[in-house]
Amino acid sequence: MKIGVLALQGAVTEHIVSIGKTGAEGTPIKRVEQLDEVEGLIIPGGESTTIGKLMHKYGFIDAIREFAGQGKPVFGTCAGLIVLAKEIVGGESAHLELMDITVQRNAFGRQRESFECDLDVKGIDEPVRAVFIRAPLIEKVGPNVEVLSVYNDEIVTAREGNLLVSSFHPELTDDYRLHQYFADMVQAAGSTEQ
Repeated sequence: MKIGVLALQGAVTEHIVSIGKTGAEGTPIKRVEQLDEVEGLIIPGGESTTIGKLMHKYGFIDAIREFAGQGKPVFGTCAGLIVLAKEIVGGESAHLELMDITVQRNAFGRQRESFECDLDVKGIDEPVRAVFIRAPLIEKVGPNVEVLSVYNDEIVTAREGNLLVSSFHPELTDDYRLHQYFADMVQAAGSTEQ
């Protein structure tokens, strides 16, 4: 099983290492045609406006919409969550508009307010170690979105069908269980396609 990591910006190598711990193969995605080689895609953190501009420049907007439209799983972490959202509070134009969520950028403050915590995530037995860096939060979810975890009553992990998002950076710890959760989604999607 091969999972791509959009390699326009962000912690690409760290995601690939975490994917490898699940038993799947991680590969950087730098060109649209490489999406044909993978069964799942991670959109890593970084800066959402920059990622959005680069996705437009290199033709990834329509390509990722089509990829997700085929039922292939997509996982957005931190800025990747923002890029997947249908609506962004504060006027930034939405990018992929795939997931029925409204998000707030930098909701947990600036870089110096970054923090780590243990977080209960639905579907994972023990708490997951979560690193929040200038993290967004999910202010509102649509009727088909399942909330997987909250921090201080704020939604920080959610799933809608083949789409998974987290406000935090699971790739920056040795805890790869959220990547395993995603790999299981990719595995399940692959078995239903055959």
